[in-house]
Amino acid sequence: MEKRNLVVLSPLFHGTFPYFLQSHFVACMTAILHQMGDQHYSFYIETFQTSSELVDFLMETFIMFKDLIGKNVYPVDWMAMSMVQNRVFLRAINKFAETMNQKFLENTNFEFQLWNNYFHLAVAFITQDSLQLEQFSHAKYNKILNKYGDMRRLIGFSIRDMWYKLGQNKICFIPGMVGPILEMTLIPEAELRKATIPIFFDMMLCEYQRSGDFKKFENEIILKLDHEVEGGRGDEQYMQLLESILMECAAEHPSISKSVENFVNLVKGLLEKLLDYRGVMTDESKDNRMSCTVNLLKVKGDRGTEQADIASVRTLFCLFRAPSTLTYLYKLRDLHLDCDNYTEAAYTLLLHTWLLKWSDEQCASQVMQTGQQHPQTHRQLKETLYEIIIGYFDKGKMWEEAISLCKELAEQYEMEIFDYELLSQNLIQQAKFYEKIMKILRPKPDYFAVGYYGQGFPSFLRNKVFIYRGKEYERREDFQMQLMSQFPNAEKMNTTSAPGDDVKNAPGQWIADIQCFTVQPVLDEHPRFKNKPVPDQIINFYKSNYVQKFHYSRPVRRGTVDPENEFASMWIERTSFVTAYKLPGILRWFEVVHMSQSTISPLENAIETMSAANEKILVMINQYQSDESLPINPLSMLLNGIVDPAVMGGFAKYEKAFFTEEYSRDHPEDQDKLSRLKDLIAWQIPFLGAGIKIHEKRVSENLRPFHDRMEECFKNLKVKVEKEYGVREMVRVVPMAGRGDMGGPDFEDRRVGRPRSMLRSYRQMSIISMASMNSDCSTPSKSASESFDLELVPPRTPKAEQEEPISPGSTLPEVKLRRSKKRAKRSSVVFADEKAAAESGLKRLSRKHEFMSDTNLSEHVAIAPRASILSQMSFASQSMPTIPALTLSVAGVPGMDEANSSPRLSQTFLPLSDGDKKTLKRKKVNQFFKTMLASKPAEEGKQTSDLTSMDL
Repeated sequence: MEKRNLVVLSPLFHGTFPYFLQSHFVACMTAILHQMGDQHYSFYIETFQTSSELVDFLMETFIMFKDLIGKNVYPVDWMAMSMVQNRVFLRAINKFAETMNQKFLENTNFEFQLWNNYFHLAVAFITQDSLQLEQFSHAKYNKILNKYGDMRRLIGFSIRDMWYKLGQNKICFIPGMVGPILEMTLIPEAELRKATIPIFFDMMLCEYQRSGDFKKFENEIILKLDHEVEGGRGDEQYMQLLESILMECAAEHPSISKSVENFVNLVKGLLEKLLDYRGVMTDESKDNRMSCTVNLLKVKGDRGTEQADIASVRTLFCLFRAPSTLTYLYKLRDLHLDCDNYTEAAYTLLLHTWLLKWSDEQCASQVMQTGQQHPQTHRQLKETLYEIIIGYFDKGKMWEEAISLCKELAEQYEMEIFDYELLSQNLIQQAKFYEKIMKILRPKPDYFAVGYYGQGFPSFLRNKVFIYRGKEYERREDFQMQLMSQFPNAEKMNTTSAPGDDVKNAPGQWIADIQCFTVQPVLDEHPRFKNKPVPDQIINFYKSNYVQKFHYSRPVRRGTVDPENEFASMWIERTSFVTAYKLPGILRWFEVVHMSQSTISPLENAIETMSAANEKILVMINQYQSDESLPINPLSMLLNGIVDPAVMGGFAKYEKAFFTEEYSRDHPEDQDKLSRLKDLIAWQIPFLGAGIKIHEKRVSENLRPFHDRMEECFKNLKVKVEKEYGVREMVRVVPMAGRGDMGGPDFEDRRVGRPRSMLRSYRQMSIISMASMNSDCSTPSKSASESFDLELVPPRTPKAEQEEPISPGSTLPEVKLRRSKKRAKRSSVVFADEKAAAESGLKRLSRKHEFMSDTNLSEHVAIAPRASILSQMSFASQSMPTIPALTLSVAGVPGMDEANSSPRLSQTFLPLSDGDKKTLKRKKVNQFFKTMLASKPAEEGKQTSDLTSMDL
């Protein structure tokens, strides 16, 4: 019988029978097994002489049963034959299990492979398609259940009993049996789940008692759960049942309860994200697919860390323990490329490079992309990925990030592999990126806060707020329309306040409200920019990138409202948002993890408004200094809106609201803030003055009346402000990078210096002279790479003017000094260094003016040291007191004298007014007659003298 049995089993197992005969053979074998009773099984088992023969028989039988279950030899619609076969196989498996318990369970006789085959056969039996009754129609389900019962329960209970009988041999099946048991527990049958889920806790407890933790079990279940849920198994009921059963079991073992709780939270979070991901794979919304993919990666990255950061190498290293996990990363990359999100695609692919090293070690499967055929070293793969990422950053105009990667590659080319050809190409590429930063316009993206409220949204959006990064030139209206198209059943909220719980938790899956409004990014401190000249092209990039904090300000009315002055009662309710990660990142949006509200008083609001206005003026001054091709209209509107009270009202309303005795008496705690506001108002005058001088130089003749009107308003404003709040002078204009408040000079931190937040750098600064302000002559310009700073000069009292010594017999210096004084009286802003340059500039006249060398002012006028530059300003008169104003000079130039002037300046001609030109012309005529008459005989000297005196 033994030989006959083995002969019978062998052909089917090895597949030597033709397929059309297999069904007949299986039917005959099933009929024989069906006729066998308990005594037949016992007698048959006893016919084996040795344990090894019995083990071989049982193992081959289990393998044959599993093979028949895996590929059904009957047609799919032969349900009766399949169910009869399953019932017969189930009885045979249980009988053979009893034999295993009797003969192969003790330590000395334990057969690991036999038990392993049994568990895999039982799981294959319970998970076969023909037993998944919930997939059948209701009538078919009831018919099968009434006739055959639910065989899944029976085999599931047998698996549970067999597991608990293993005793100390359980450790041999960890983690190998984790996947099969998980597959069994995911079957949507409540009683089966309740019976088999406790096996998980027994596995954890067994490994914990052996090694002090259950990392092997945890890693395996995380890996298998990913595969099973993606295959369509699992649901929310399973997640809830798993949590409740494991926590109940852990309550009886305090030593392991905390670890079990952490594990449950991890598995629960992962299962939620896997179910969300599975639900949106067929969704038309690519944004939802991106969100679920990132959420899935983030949960995997949370393992082993208390606070996960998607941008952390250590956090993400555990993410890619399975090669299949890289698939999610590249799926996310492809979604970004489909939407032209090149920056986000680059950041996504950058995560892969963090798993690679700069070494010649061969890449393992864990760090290789699925589908890559030929093996690569870490260095080759990382270099290839860097080149792709740099291309993405270039398309996304994130050249700062591209330069960072180029530098890392350059270091490898120069210091490790010594490939100078690649190094040269790399440096050329870096140079192009630097040039793009300075020359190509990068529009600032807008940021939008979006709230999804109501039960009508999926779980990964429901009752959450996100900050979205808009695309170039994307308006809020367009963004909101695209957002609403993804949720056609949602309604748009018209308020910016967060709704109450009645809206968030309202029953009904169709209740959905979307809230969308624009928020402002908050610039983080950059220590490397502090107290350094930073061009606009650089600092503007950081104002809208690498940001994680945002705020939204909403005006509210409190107290008594003055209809004539709304500023006195205008409070600001400011909501601050902090996102989970900085933008931009691997997504164009991130969830808000912290929100806070603060209230800004009317006085604080006025300070912020004035600070922003001053900042805006300086920004525009810098732009017009750097680019002469800019249209004048924006500058015109900005200046006129501030200096003309009929347009915007100026800051007169602030004065009426805050600079009163009543306000000071009622708010003694605001004295410092009042001083701050007055200081900002005073500082606005020199800023406006510089802007108006630029406007005067570039304004067209058609707009000359407009400019004259604006300049007249500015003069009146200047007199009023300097009388009320003092004088501020800009001695040096140097853009220094500071800390982030948008105000004037910070007198609390330092007495002099420009405002901390005014991060400016003039790449080309024109030296603005008195002639450019008060005459029609153009001003010579100098290209200067030096930086500029604002420096406060204490108010000074008018001093008596002291004329410089002039050599006797010199007439031209006297004329020039008198004209210079007249022009100085008409000027409200004097540039001392330029005046010094003008005086020394006479010495640099061209050869055609050498006939004036006997009256050259530079030979007779002593140039005072730079330290006493203010004392040189001899432009005050007795009728008009000296008003200290703003002075512009090139930083780092000790003086404008001949010795320190650049070659370019030494060739510059002094601009002359119309009166000076007439004087020069008259002097030419006189010199000509003097020369002609000197050659005549001495007896004609008297006539020549008379003629000369007549010309004079």
